[in-house]
Amino acid sequence: MRMLMQIKIPHEPFNTAVRKGTAGETLRRILDEIKPEAVYFSEYEGQRGAMLIVDVAEPSKVPALAEPWFLSFNANVEFHLVMSLDDLGKAGIDAIGKKWG
Repeated sequence: MRMLMQIKIPHEPFNTAVRKGTAGETLRRILDEIKPEAVYFSEYEGQRGAMLIVDVAEPSKVPALAEPWFLSFNANVEFHLVMSLDDLGKAGIDAIGKKWG
């Protein structure tokens, strides 16, 4: 199942990792392990943030995606189901609308 991971990284311990020169290496290790379909970095509520598209085969895989962020950066991680336009087309949204509208 395709999911959007929203990650909010607090200033500490990330600032310390930047000063030590280890932030990039840690980010690379996490991303190499998670293997997201896509990743984007941005500001998130005044803090560093990232948005990843990941494939979650089953719920038991969620900790392996979130824990590296928790343990490395004390980050907050949220998961949101997402779908493509093709996925939405398969949902039968028009028939649902007729039934419930």
